[in-house]
Amino acid sequence: MRRLAAALACRIAGTRLYAKPLQLLDVESGVSVLDHMIALAQTLPVIDRVVLGISEGSGNELFVETAKRAGVGFIRGSESDVLSRLIQCGEKAEATDVFRVTTESPFFHYEMVEEVWKRHVENGNDVTAIDGLPEGSAFEIYTLESLRRSHARGDDRHRSELCSLYVREHRDEFKVEIVPVSENLRRLDLRLTIDYPEDLVLCRRVYEHFRSRAPRVPVGRIIEFLDADPGLCSLVAPYVVPTPLF
Repeated sequence: MRRLAAALACRIAGTRLYAKPLQLLDVESGVSVLDHMIALAQTLPVIDRVVLGISEGSGNELFVETAKRAGVGFIRGSESDVLSRLIQCGEKAEATDVFRVTTESPFFHYEMVEEVWKRHVENGNDVTAIDGLPEGSAFEIYTLESLRRSHARGDDRHRSELCSLYVREHRDEFKVEIVPVSENLRRLDLRLTIDYPEDLVLCRRVYEHFRSRAPRVPVGRIIEFLDADPGLCSLVAPYVVPTPLF
């Protein structure tokens, strides 16, 4: 039987913004980026378990506290070898497949997770993903075996936070399907990930506007909100990378 686990890799370090997953989306209620992401993943019936892949090293104990408070699993692993932590998360959950989003991207396109999982299983894919959305709102599903293969065949850069890099550079070694998204969501000119302080300002504004819907905030509605506030988008415009991942 196939089992899908959400693997959320966490570390405290950050050169541009410290402790990104622990930054508060809702300052008043104390809801962090990671709190929101765990809560969102837990609303998805196809995700069997959520596991935090926590980096070793001082300060990362805070993520253990988050895991215990949320009632989710966790592992501790290499800071630099992020890919190994994703694998450990899958093994901890006794999963066959791993759902991956980065823990600085709170507003992933949850509405397509069930469809992508279904196609992943029915089509016998190694990797199934969506792409072309605002940066930070896409996600990927891997078989645990494909992650192990990437780890074994890749080098240090493939095992870093660029976890999909080996697959992207060696597409002929994997069965990869990129599931198309609706035209209104193909917005590479927008950014919904938190890497700089300006990103955090934008994501806090988004959360504040949609607080009553949290954690299930549709990406389409966020796009409409951002289109109505070009000044807010201009804050992060210098950091937009208008290039699809796959």
